[in-house]
Amino acid sequence: MGFPLPDTVEDLKALLGEEVASLRSAVRRTADRTTVPVPGEEVTASVQTLSPAPSLPVRGDSGDDCICSTHDPGATGTCSVLDAIPASAVLLEAVRDQGGAVRDFRIVAGNRIRSAEWLEAPHRQVGQRFLEARPGAATSGLLAGLADVVAGGGPLEGRVVDYTEQRLGRLHRAPLLYSAARCGEQVLATWRPVQSQTELLTIDAQFLASLGWGNWDLLSGKVTWSEGLSRIFHAEIRMPWSLDQLCDALLPDDLTAFAEFLTSVLAGEEPAWTRIRFLVLGEVRTLDLLGRPVAGTDGRPWALNLVARDLTPQIRSRRRLAETERESDRLRRQARAERRVADALREALLPTHSEALAAVGLTVAASYGPSEPDAAVGGDWYKCRLLPDGRVLIAIGDAAGHGLDAVARMSQQRHALAGLAQTGASAGEITTWLNELVCSDPTEQTATMVTGHIDDARDLHWADAGHPAPILLRDGRARPLQTSERGPLLGALPGYAYQTTTTHLLPGDVLLLYTDGMVERRGEDVTKGIERLADLVAGVPDATPQALIDAILADPEQQSGHEDDACMLAIRVD
Repeated sequence: MGFPLPDTVEDLKALLGEEVASLRSAVRRTADRTTVPVPGEEVTASVQTLSPAPSLPVRGDSGDDCICSTHDPGATGTCSVLDAIPASAVLLEAVRDQGGAVRDFRIVAGNRIRSAEWLEAPHRQVGQRFLEARPGAATSGLLAGLADVVAGGGPLEGRVVDYTEQRLGRLHRAPLLYSAARCGEQVLATWRPVQSQTELLTIDAQFLASLGWGNWDLLSGKVTWSEGLSRIFHAEIRMPWSLDQLCDALLPDDLTAFAEFLTSVLAGEEPAWTRIRFLVLGEVRTLDLLGRPVAGTDGRPWALNLVARDLTPQIRSRRRLAETERESDRLRRQARAERRVADALREALLPTHSEALAAVGLTVAASYGPSEPDAAVGGDWYKCRLLPDGRVLIAIGDAAGHGLDAVARMSQQRHALAGLAQTGASAGEITTWLNELVCSDPTEQTATMVTGHIDDARDLHWADAGHPAPILLRDGRARPLQTSERGPLLGALPGYAYQTTTTHLLPGDVLLLYTDGMVERRGEDVTKGIERLADLVAGVPDATPQALIDAILADPEQQSGHEDDACMLAIRVD
């Protein structure tokens, strides 16, 4: 098949058609030369004189009378012919009632082929009624079909009968393929399993390996497909695709590769292999094709055998894996970028404490732990700084959410607090104004906060917006600060006026401000978490703020079960 590779599908189909036409023409010329003698030319080939074929033995000739009795003595008997049929076969004689209707059949001859292990061979049932030998024939509709054959309704061709029979106390079932035709006044019936065990195993193997095979007869145009190939192309097995239809389903980019493959197969190159993509019902299917020609004695290929392995599931899995890897890589890059941003924000938003606080008699330590291990900062925040009027601003808060969105809200709230604190307003007023800012922004979510001032008289003036109250450690005892002025979450109630509570502090007192991530546990009341934290604080009465925070972080019971950001700010009055 030597031709230039085509540029279009139509060119490829035309070239295939020319090759098939050339093959058929050559075969016809060869057939004409071998069957029609040339006048005047002697036949030089050795011709063997054929003698008449001996008559097949008739059972009646050996003294064992033939049951069918439909043939003349000395002629080839139908009973003997049954043995040459490669399927279970019987010769049936109709049994009629008084009205002439067929009620049953009598088995007058049978061969030795068993269609199932639990079914007796037909030759052992000669002389029996058909319904006696095959009791499942009545309910399966087989008896009625055979009666139609007798009545002149034409042959029975390939009727699938789901045959069920009880033998030795057990029910058996087998799908059988029946064919039947009149033989004189009798009926010749054959049957075989619809699919043998070997065929079933072959089908299963094709399914498990995503394999299929097909045969394209170039002379007759007949195409035969296996179950596996029909499944791959989603085509009916009785309507396999021609080579032209395969060409029509090609992806344009694979036209040259498919043409080269067919060229190699028809040229007899073994094995010819390629990977081709077809568009099947709107889905691209990728197949590995292995081809081999079926050549005649003249060396010309008259048929093609192709084996296909469907790689579509593997290709699809690889594509999903590649997409997952790309998405994972994108998320890793995004996480690294967010971490760099978060690191910068943490340095800007959660700075180390200046010596100015120590100058006014306060020792301060802080800790921050995000709920997400890869995050450097989340929605929790704190503030501790000396104001121009001599007061020390302390605050801790929790903006809803996690990640950079929570960081953005936390940053806005923290900077707004710092700006409002410059006005000299009270803690209640600052909290009220901040609440209005959060409520006025439709994109904001709720937040909690405790904020206050420590003045020269060591009085803590503080306001609470839905946040756990600070824990006061004094004389070895730790308890949450009490207030009757605890207000709602920021952003929950526009126009709410937060009040200020005053608590006097003594030298040696330690205040611990913390976010709810330190005390909340799934399925547990938050008050239990607060009591647990207060007991832990009471266990380190003489510690510095940093030592107190280290002791809390080192406690395994306190650290287990954290599902939220956790922030602490410890302040000791010296």
